[in-house]
Amino acid sequence: MIMPFLSLYIETMGDFSESYVQKWAGLIFGATFISAFLMSPVWGRIADKYGYKPILMVNAFGLAISIFLMGYVENVWQFFFLRLLMGVVTGFIPTSLAFISSQTERKTAGKTLGTLQMGSVSGSLFGPIVGGLMADSFGFYYTFFITAASVFLAGVIVFFGIKEIPRIKKVATIIYSRREVLTGIFKHRLLFTVMLITSLIQIGNFSIQPLLSLYVSDLVQDMSQVTFLAGLTFSAAGLGNILFARFWGRLGDNIGYEKVLFILLGFAVIFMIPQAWVTSLWQLIILRLIYGTVLGGLIPTTTALIRREAPISVQGEVMGYNTSFRFLGNIIGPLVGGFISGIFSISAVFYATAALFLLAFILLYFIKKKPLQDLDDIIKGRT
Repeated sequence: MIMPFLSLYIETMGDFSESYVQKWAGLIFGATFISAFLMSPVWGRIADKYGYKPILMVNAFGLAISIFLMGYVENVWQFFFLRLLMGVVTGFIPTSLAFISSQTERKTAGKTLGTLQMGSVSGSLFGPIVGGLMADSFGFYYTFFITAASVFLAGVIVFFGIKEIPRIKKVATIIYSRREVLTGIFKHRLLFTVMLITSLIQIGNFSIQPLLSLYVSDLVQDMSQVTFLAGLTFSAAGLGNILFARFWGRLGDNIGYEKVLFILLGFAVIFMIPQAWVTSLWQLIILRLIYGTVLGGLIPTTTALIRREAPISVQGEVMGYNTSFRFLGNIIGPLVGGFISGIFSISAVFYATAALFLLAFILLYFIKKKPLQDLDDIIKGRT
């Protein structure tokens, strides 16, 4: 609800140049993920001990308070630091992915995570449109307030409506240190490569998101509706996402997650480049819709892969590190997008994103040829 107008909200805080707004849009967009990057493994380790439900409630209520306070900021520095503090409790969606993954049979993990992706993307689909309409009609303050109330409601639903089924009790399980788990991840070729690919995916996605409303404003003539049209453009990718997320997850269960991820990365390259060539808004919306059909499978597929390779005893912590890699991409992406658009143009960001997806495609191609490894064996020094 608030993402489409972050850059427009910055413009209300002073008489700034376009390059200044673009730079701060990237910094403020990515600030949340700096602290989230550091906190994710901590939350994952806590989840292994106490479960995911308490973390989901902390995430929801903490996010609600943070978003509510954003309606009161008076300058970009306050906005930046509030987004930075918000990162401590950011991660409701990644934690949900890890939670559902821990409650699901491995052979159906892709389909189930794809279904969950449909739920989260439904919010991405309707949120920008609703947020854009409210911002145009009522102003930014009320949009922040209603968004905070929505997230608070999510926390209430978790508290009253969700029961976490304890995972299999571990008998005589060795408790690995953080250093042992992290070292094992770096030595596990597939795990580390998939986490790296996760970062590249997020860098690509988040390099353009903070700039999309500015890109839309360059394509339209009626500036009175620009916030709504930006929200509509955001939602186009969400619609494609929701239509195909479950399909890609089910396909991964049947033919293998590596194969599906390989296909998705190839399509992502193909569908990203034409977005730099558009001359009207309807062209961009159609291309974002097509791109969204691919995007819907990327995160569930990487999550299912991580879940398949992670031992149950450290699954939460491994998922936490994967979330950190996601947030690392969220941090780098807006900075890369702001830097490239500032030097060249917003169109150039689409080319850079396609190059990142191509790099991920090449990495996966080479790692697929390597023998499989067992994380437990690596940590214990047997391989």
